[in-house]
Amino acid sequence: MTLATKSKIKTLGNYAYSAIKKHSKKTLEWETQVKKDKDPEALHQMRVGMRRLRTAVTRFSPAVDLPKSASDKNIGKIARRLGNLRDLDVLKESLENLEQSHLPRKEQRSLQTAMEALSKQREEAVVEVKSTFKNNHYKSLKQRLKEWLDNPFYQPLAYLPIQQVLPDLLLPEVSTFLLHPGWLIGTQLEGRVEKAEAEIIIPRSWKAEKVEEELATNGEVLHDLRKQAKRLRYQMELFTDLYGESYANCIAEVKSIQEILGAMQDSAVLAEWLADVFNSEIDSKLPTLASMFAQNRYELWQQWQPLQQRYLKAETRQRFHLTILQPV
Repeated sequence: MTLATKSKIKTLGNYAYSAIKKHSKKTLEWETQVKKDKDPEALHQMRVGMRRLRTAVTRFSPAVDLPKSASDKNIGKIARRLGNLRDLDVLKESLENLEQSHLPRKEQRSLQTAMEALSKQREEAVVEVKSTFKNNHYKSLKQRLKEWLDNPFYQPLAYLPIQQVLPDLLLPEVSTFLLHPGWLIGTQLEGRVEKAEAEIIIPRSWKAEKVEEELATNGEVLHDLRKQAKRLRYQMELFTDLYGESYANCIAEVKSIQEILGAMQDSAVLAEWLADVFNSEIDSKLPTLASMFAQNRYELWQQWQPLQQRYLKAETRQRFHLTILQPV
């Protein structure tokens, strides 16, 4: 089904087309620079573009009729290949930015060994990414997206005015975000749960050791909340022109949540990677560095708790929903 593109009323189909076109272009324009492997920012931009393209394809699926090669699954496979290399670049940047002057000579030498191991892993990942650009999945994605953009086909829902369906598009993702179990990590219930009189308490007196124990047990749940925040943010950013200041504030808060939890996860991933490189617990191999990592996570935990407390309040959730229900 085709859709008139000169309609004065912007439809779901119009927005779907614009989003897929924008993120296709932004993704593919970085390919040449990524192949050259001169600037890690090119890879970062292409990976983000691929993720945003995936969000557009997935969220607009009720409105568009896309070729199979442009499916969420196929885009996800390619994005993961890019992600493997990008993750190594993040590790490299983290290691290079460490204040090594505070470390004992022995730990500085160990870090140099780690950098050499990282360099070898990265070489292998670069080969994998370059091979991805040559495989049929990637080539087909490029070609079929171009053909669809030249001659797009839509589902019947594409004719609906965008403002009529906006809440239906956004609220499921908002609900998944707000109902994520990660919000309850590090909290306590006080009162009688069976009588719905329990109150969620966020302890503020925890020491760094207690925070480390909590992250060791439930860090993956918080990481998953971070991924959900990113998905929600990408989807909301598709419609910034249809909302006002309150909507922009919601996006900014979701971004802050994503960044704080992301920094916490990056610290944990670096510690795990170092432990894997040395086949030894980081506390025994790099005790000074391990202490620095723990302190960093503790400081991030302090930044996280006010946001956690804010989003566990009913009025915050109600405000979020009301904002989504009131496009300009």
